[in-house]
Amino acid sequence: MISLYRPGTSPLHRMPAGRKLALIGVLVLVISIFPHTLWTLGIAAAIVVAGYLIAGLGFSGLWRQVRMVWMLIVFTGVFQLIFVPWQAATITTTRILLVILCAALISLTTQTSAMLDAIERGLTPLSKIGVRADRIALLLALTITVIPVILGFARDIITAHRARGVRPGPRTFVVPLLVHTMRFADELGEALVARGLRS
Repeated sequence: MISLYRPGTSPLHRMPAGRKLALIGVLVLVISIFPHTLWTLGIAAAIVVAGYLIAGLGFSGLWRQVRMVWMLIVFTGVFQLIFVPWQAATITTTRILLVILCAALISLTTQTSAMLDAIERGLTPLSKIGVRADRIALLLALTITVIPVILGFARDIITAHRARGVRPGPRTFVVPLLVHTMRFADELGEALVARGLRS
C-alpha cells in the first residue's frame, strides 16, 4: 500500500496509532461540523500548525503540503465566492484546507500497517453483529492515505506545467488530475485483488 510515512522520533510519531487517530479524528470532526467564525478557525489552524511543529516537520513541511493543494484551494475559494459571501467562502475553503492538512499529518507520522491495526482493533467488538472490521479498517486507512497521494499528483501536474511553460487552468489541471487518479485507482484495485481482498 502506498504510504507517505516519514520516520521520526517526535511525540506524535511515538504516540500509539489508535490514540493519534482518535485525537486527529476529533479535530477533523470539530473543523467539519462545528459552526465556525474566522476567529475559531484561526484557533483550529493554530492547532494544526502546532501538530506539524510537534511532529518535527516544521513550517517547511507544512508549507510543502499547502503548496501541493494551492490550486485546489484557490479553485474551491473562487467557486464558493460565486454563490456565498466572502466570509462564508473563506470559512469553507479554510475548513477544507485544514482537513487535508490533518489527513496528511496522520499519513506522515503513522505507518499504514499501524493505522490498519488500530482501526481494526477499535472495530473488532462490532464483529459480533456482522461488521467486517478488517474491510472497514482497510477502507478508512485507504481514505486517509490516498488523499495525500492525490495531492502529490496535483503537485506533479503543476510542476510539469511550469517546466513546459504551460499556464495552469481548470481544464489543463483537472483533466490530467482525474486521469492520474483513475489510473491509480485501477492499479490499487488490482493490487488489492492480487492480495486476495475481494468484495
